[in-house]
Amino acid sequence: MNVDSKLSRIWCVAITRHILVLCAVFSVLPAWSDPSRVSGSRAQAQSVPGQLRILDRPGGFPLFTGTEVATICVAHDEPIVVHKAAQLLRDDICRVTGIQPRLLMPQPAAQDTLPPSPAIVVGTLGHSPLIDEAVACHRLDVTAIRGGWEQFLIKKAADRLYIVGSDRRGTAYGVLSLSEALGVSPWYWWADVPVARRKTAYVEADFTSRQPSVKYRGIFINDEDWGLKPWAATNYERQLGDIGPKTYARVCELLLRLKANMLAPAMHPCTGAFYAHPDNKLVADSFGIIITTSHCEPLLLNNAAKSEWNSETDGEWNYETNGEAICRKWDSRLSEAARFENIYTVAMRGLHDTGLQGNIPRARRVSLLEEVVASQRRLLEKHTGRPAADIPQIFVPYKETMDIYEDGLQVPDDVTLVWVDDNYGYMKRVASPQEQQRKGRSGVYYHLSYLGAPHDYLWLNTTPPALMYEELKKAYETGADRYWLLNVGDIKPMELGIQTFMDMAWNFEAFDHNRANTHQARFLAGIFGARLEPDFQRMLDTYYRLAWSRKPEFMGYEYQWDDRQHSGLHDTEFSFATGEAQQRLSDYREIAETVMHLAPTSARDAYFQLMEYPICAAYQMNRKFLMAQLNHELAAQLDAEGANWTARQSALAYDSIQALNNRYNRQCNGKWNAMMMLPTGWCSLYQTMPPVTLNPYEGEAVPAILASPRRAPLPHILDLTTPTEMSDGIRIIHGIGRDWKVVQLLSPTDSVQDATSPQSPHVSYTFSAAGRDSVCVLLSVVPTWPLFKGRGNKLGIAIDGGKPQLADNLFTEYSRHWKDQVMRNEATLRLRLPLEAGKTNHTVTLFTGDPGVMIQRIAIE
Repeated sequence: MNVDSKLSRIWCVAITRHILVLCAVFSVLPAWSDPSRVSGSRAQAQSVPGQLRILDRPGGFPLFTGTEVATICVAHDEPIVVHKAAQLLRDDICRVTGIQPRLLMPQPAAQDTLPPSPAIVVGTLGHSPLIDEAVACHRLDVTAIRGGWEQFLIKKAADRLYIVGSDRRGTAYGVLSLSEALGVSPWYWWADVPVARRKTAYVEADFTSRQPSVKYRGIFINDEDWGLKPWAATNYERQLGDIGPKTYARVCELLLRLKANMLAPAMHPCTGAFYAHPDNKLVADSFGIIITTSHCEPLLLNNAAKSEWNSETDGEWNYETNGEAICRKWDSRLSEAARFENIYTVAMRGLHDTGLQGNIPRARRVSLLEEVVASQRRLLEKHTGRPAADIPQIFVPYKETMDIYEDGLQVPDDVTLVWVDDNYGYMKRVASPQEQQRKGRSGVYYHLSYLGAPHDYLWLNTTPPALMYEELKKAYETGADRYWLLNVGDIKPMELGIQTFMDMAWNFEAFDHNRANTHQARFLAGIFGARLEPDFQRMLDTYYRLAWSRKPEFMGYEYQWDDRQHSGLHDTEFSFATGEAQQRLSDYREIAETVMHLAPTSARDAYFQLMEYPICAAYQMNRKFLMAQLNHELAAQLDAEGANWTARQSALAYDSIQALNNRYNRQCNGKWNAMMMLPTGWCSLYQTMPPVTLNPYEGEAVPAILASPRRAPLPHILDLTTPTEMSDGIRIIHGIGRDWKVVQLLSPTDSVQDATSPQSPHVSYTFSAAGRDSVCVLLSVVPTWPLFKGRGNKLGIAIDGGKPQLADNLFTEYSRHWKDQVMRNEATLRLRLPLEAGKTNHTVTLFTGDPGVMIQRIAIE
């Protein structure tokens, strides 16, 4: 049965309410070189040799002998998050062994009493008499972690297993690293990961963690209107009817298990403000999670919520005219929140995601925001009792605040500058050499999901991991190691992207472009079996490659929000005449059939969530629009039978998407009901059925063009992987680009070169052109931004040793030119260059100007 008829059958089953929901298996692959992320759910022993190993034979620490489990001991005076982690470990051991271990929390008077053997002794330096005594007696050497940030060690000594943290989160990370090694995935709840039972479990451990690459690492729950909010309000937290403490407890546990430490809560008007539910902040603190906020929520105040700021009663959100009222709100918020661990957004924007309100002259905006920041810092000092320079603060130059910053806004040196992507995965800029000297360093705000112009992408996770790595790398190498925040939409279905981002934030040095590109296939192989890793890599490569040239959400070819001329559904740019559309459908169909064929019987729900749903849904979205497009072409040619067939195929694809959504919401006995609530007609129209022409008086026939496309002449495409000459530092990167490879002219952080000089680092390719006096060279480049103000995207192009001609991808954000680039992930540079008379074989050479430019295709026409 092919994928189309199979999904049509799923739809019919869904309509009759007989979908069979199977239990899922989901697990986690260890991070690249970090043994604290080892998952043992696929076998009796998965390990990083010599560091942290779980064995099924006697030897090492006897956590579970087959009949008895070790006791867990944690001091009574430990921070709450350490107690929470110990409780989670107790529950995790029970999941693995079927026996719940004792958890001892001795009172201070009894803390010098040794626990029974064997025991897992959990403690934070300076908070646990048992740990401090072991250090004093030289049973433990904690030199490597003392004074460190979120570090831990796990070590067997005699009949005890010590888990010691440098601070409260370091201890919790160590405890939950043991859980993960035992086979309890961080995603055990959010992705329904079953835990494999063990007959025995012996721990060999002598591991000391490194400090995380990025100090503050977390997620931003955003645009929750069609996923997390309806799911929480109508399903998981029905009594509250909102995203509240029960939901945030699950979120914070996930973050702690992922070794993240920061959360920016949901803040859309549809959701109750985070501080409107008093227990929310207590829950976050109990998991050791720091609260931060988005770029438009200064000092933890969510002005998108009427409970926080009501313009009818509070007045205009304008500091120039209503500054006292705004400061009173900030003062009130800090009075309840400042005793917890927070990272404060300073400066301000307009209401929600808008620019400053009021007709404020450009020059005045700079001095006004400086006044705002000064007032905010005084309030922070008042409520924390600390100097402002010692309080974690961020300034996010997002949208119009980037212009204000570059107009001369002076941000205090201790404040972290958080650089942003352009909402489509490309960093707008990073720290200049001068900004890299700031005490507050810099950070990153990056999107996996976005609602806004020119088009939203809230549905599927389609950001290629190699692109994520490339953009984060340029930020990290220029000092962005203080704060990384990832916009994850509703969390689901962004699991793969979240895992990749958090693993990079924890140990960025463990990655390169290739490891980034293969990370998710290895992650999946850790869940479903190593033998499937090549299949996962091939499917993911194709899935991300096809979404590169057009995300599934963009297949309606509409420009929403601010472009009325191009609103509404349009036919795509993929041509049936050249065979491009047919090839796209064939590639999607192949991975959809493969993903369904490989579906395991014992891990259906997890497999469906991580692989089957996104691949099949993306295929059906493409099938829906491409069949509608062909319907329009055939109807115009008066081919009624072909038009009827394509109309039905488009409708079947639409129905298949509804069936996939229905199955998603029904899986696990309705656990995720209302999570996959896609916006229909609210703003974008891609979820709707496109118009088609149907003639009820005619039959159907498969159009001949699907089997035999009219191959129109195409430009000559050069093979980027076969250069005739390539300078040191120029490299081929796989996992990026329309053909899934690019050539990069040096690293973005290298020195600027003279693009018009023949001595500049370069790469050359040969091509043939007989009887021509000139050719047009089309360069398809990745639409990256200049590294920082004063840099560009320049490169040089020459043929047959001629003088290099300068090319530069110049664009203005929110222009039609820029919109086309981010929707296609491509900018095209076109140059006509002369050829030497009488020659057939020629050489085209690309010269480095601004380093980091990535060429994804060179075409000669």
